[in-house]
Amino acid sequence: MENGSYRIFKDKVVIRIKDRVCDTPTELLSSKLFLQMLTHSIAALSRRNSRLLDIFETREINGEDIRLLIETLIYLTKLPGELVQRVVKGSEQFFRNPSLFNAFVEFLYNYWREMQRLIICDSLGEQYDQRPYRTFNNTIETLTHLVRSTYRDIQENITGNHPRIYRQVRAGAEIATIAMAKEIPYPNGHFRLLHDISVIRQVLIYPPLIFNPPMNKRSGVFERVNHNPLEFINLHKKDEWLCYPAKVGPLVIMVYFTLHFFELGFALCNLFELADDSDLQRRPDAIYLFGVPEDQFPNLGKSQTIFYDDDTIDGVLVAAVPDNPKFGYFGYLKKMILTLHNIKMMKLGRLPYHGAMVNLSIRDKGSFTVLIIGDTGAGKSETLEALRAVAGDTVEEITIIADDMGSLNLDDESRVTGYGTETGAFVRLDDLQPGFAFGQIDRTIIMSPAQVNARVVLPVTTYETVMKGYIPDLVLYANNYDPVDTDHPILQRFTTPEEALATFREGAVMSKGTTTSSGLVHTYFANVFGPEQYQDLHEPLARKFFQAFFEQGIYVGQMRTRLGLPGQERTGPEEAARALLEELTNFTARASEE
Repeated sequence: MENGSYRIFKDKVVIRIKDRVCDTPTELLSSKLFLQMLTHSIAALSRRNSRLLDIFETREINGEDIRLLIETLIYLTKLPGELVQRVVKGSEQFFRNPSLFNAFVEFLYNYWREMQRLIICDSLGEQYDQRPYRTFNNTIETLTHLVRSTYRDIQENITGNHPRIYRQVRAGAEIATIAMAKEIPYPNGHFRLLHDISVIRQVLIYPPLIFNPPMNKRSGVFERVNHNPLEFINLHKKDEWLCYPAKVGPLVIMVYFTLHFFELGFALCNLFELADDSDLQRRPDAIYLFGVPEDQFPNLGKSQTIFYDDDTIDGVLVAAVPDNPKFGYFGYLKKMILTLHNIKMMKLGRLPYHGAMVNLSIRDKGSFTVLIIGDTGAGKSETLEALRAVAGDTVEEITIIADDMGSLNLDDESRVTGYGTETGAFVRLDDLQPGFAFGQIDRTIIMSPAQVNARVVLPVTTYETVMKGYIPDLVLYANNYDPVDTDHPILQRFTTPEEALATFREGAVMSKGTTTSSGLVHTYFANVFGPEQYQDLHEPLARKFFQAFFEQGIYVGQMRTRLGLPGQERTGPEEAARALLEELTNFTARASEE
């Protein structure tokens, strides 16, 4: 493991290699990384005054004691314990209580596995880039097998017993990536500081991944500032950064993240398509620096979640967030990326939306595209997931076009056409149908599972679907706060563009605890991610598209999901799903009558 380097950030280990990882137990146990992990684990045991330290003759453990333990472990990979005691002078102390020694090895193994572990394969030219599977097989797979077999050999030689049950856990790394320096056609000037940061080309993950980031909700707004943050930033430790080039709808956004937050950065691979080489040959639409050192972060606005817009349609948007635990939440990554997308879409004459868009194939009726617009926690995704459960065989297929954000455009025939942004979803675990997340667990990244607002990131669609373009049949506002009665049906159709605009523009939602807001809140078009900051640009677009909705016979209304009402978190979306299904059936019948 010495042909590269490694860094330890609290509970994270990052290993960078250029050729190979160690491939023998002796090489593994003799590495500097193993020495440091062993030292850290002994320190952890010492802080709790653990009895496991009684394998040593004294609690005053020094470097010589640790070196003796390493030598003993090396021989235990080859010989049974009774022979090791004869070969390694002084090792007898570790075998006074074999059960205790075995428990110490088990603790050390688990201490390593509880770390979040990343391997970065620094590609030279196209050495790794052109044969990624072989690279991953020679690195992460080799390390996984080596760590696991070394642990098993040591334990078997301590106890003299062979296990009857073997568990093939992820003992090497959880994430591996091939990264390389790329010439990105940025504008001249301040963008030069990004040139030496490695760009991710391939990713291998071992789901399910369970992360516990320092925060589990987002607060505040993303603020537009008057100066480019790059003017004030100097990233001295560029080897502590990686770039995930994300395809966000038709855009390419270069997301630079510090390795302090690598678990959040790599969760993007379950949310956005990774840009290919042809995408990187053109100028990116935006860049985002996630985790700028606080001592370098510029004081450009009232908040620290900032973005800069140079006001030209060809300009590169720049966003930045500091390296602070309070921003260690995936929502800060995802929502800033989507904010940059929405700004660019408005500049291109498209109407961004905060909502879910799906195409439903209904048996004997045809296919219909539904766009549900609403703020975070309004019940968009929850209603669509409930639809899967209540529809049975009536709905033959549900194609997800957008899970959270997208845009509307007018095609060559001036028809309203919808597009998505993400190939994945970042959804509340609490509001999914029972068992759904577990049915998808082999692809899932789980965040903060034991806390409020526990969420999963999982792939739900393809980039081709996101970019295909679908004509909506229904455009609905997700109302999670109104109770349902005779005067307030689950589905309510608006009769004029003005009536519809009033509800959509008000953007009311009962907060679900996904941000620090509480109670009934209002956001311009339920979209604080661009439209609120650019109302002068958004308002004429909204009027244009809502007028087109009505001219083209699109059903425009609101759907009362009641997700924000206590006790109706599951029944509300289920009943909304049933009403939507019934409306689509009637909508089809009316269409056929006409």
